Amino acid sequence: MADNVKSSGAGGNKPKPAGSGNTQSAKDKSRAASRSVAGKAPGKGGNAPRPGGKPRSASGPGPSQQGKWIAWGAVGLVVVIVAVLVVVFATRGNSTNTSYIATTPAPAQIVKDVTTVPASAWDKVGITSSVPVAKPTVISGNPPMTINGKTPAMLYYGAEYCPYCAAERWAMTAALARFGTWGNLQTTASSLADVDAGTHTLSFHGATLDSPYITFRGIEQYTNIPVAGTQGQYTNLQSPTKEEAKILAKYSSSKYLANGSSTGSISFPFVDINNSLLFSGASYDPQILANLSWADIAGGLSDTNNPATQAILATGNYMSAGICQATKGQPGSVCQSSGVQAAAKALGITFG
Repeated sequence: MADNVKSSGAGGNKPKPAGSGNTQSAKDKSRAASRSVAGKAPGKGGNAPRPGGKPRSASGPGPSQQGKWIAWGAVGLVVVIVAVLVVVFATRGNSTNTSYIATTPAPAQIVKDVTTVPASAWDKVGITSSVPVAKPTVISGNPPMTINGKTPAMLYYGAEYCPYCAAERWAMTAALARFGTWGNLQTTASSLADVDAGTHTLSFHGATLDSPYITFRGIEQYTNIPVAGTQGQYTNLQSPTKEEAKILAKYSSSKYLANGSSTGSISFPFVDINNSLLFSGASYDPQILANLSWADIAGGLSDTNNPATQAILATGNYMSAGICQATKGQPGSVCQSSGVQAAAKALGITFG
């Protein structure tokens, strides 16, 4: 389950999610159903020509005509101003825009629910889920990740339009909240024109994680706003720095990932935890979140009988195990929990 895009930001393939059972694996199915997509922002147009009018006579209009022209000119100016204001407010508010769901600051209750999942829920789920959850890829022998001079670090690369990123962000947000405090989280939804349309999620654009344990960098390459006149293209939002691009290019390759590429493409979402644990594509099918609101998803994270909760927390325990490996087992309250220990055992990693 992934959206493949070229690391240059010029676009790539957007595969369809797959089901479970005895059919192809979800990631194989998504690659087979891939279609071309580009995320380039639209170019800016030129200047529109000014409207013209009939030429007036050399002698010009009389005084009464001048008065009429001034009056009609004033009326015309007011009409233009009103029209401009209507367009501005219509495009800024987005509340009535049917082509995408606006990204807005996350309500306090949603932030609280997703960042304070009870430890008992984490432990009860462990890595057991009624919804298939894929294990991340463990790699070794690489230097710890450094971002802005800080190590250990974790890097996420995705896009707001991407339904697979929408699923992965719930687990990532909840897992990272065990190691720090979030700021400026946003609510958004995946593309309304893609598979699993309008999957409710969070956005990391502008979000911060204050953590004494790990440095987190979240990159949302594209918005969920379609580029006018195109199909499957979305406006650009963020781009990785040279330092981040180098990490992405190296660890998203076929050298480290079974679904990696030697052509410079990167699967959305891509998560690298300290160059030791890699997530390429969604860990679970975003279809499990269909028709659920932000409040439904976040508010349900304490219900361990909820299939969506099981998928989110199982994925989050894998992520937590990777972070604990990077932090050498800190904090102990998280890293020694039974849910994280179960994930570490399944991955064959230790926190020494």
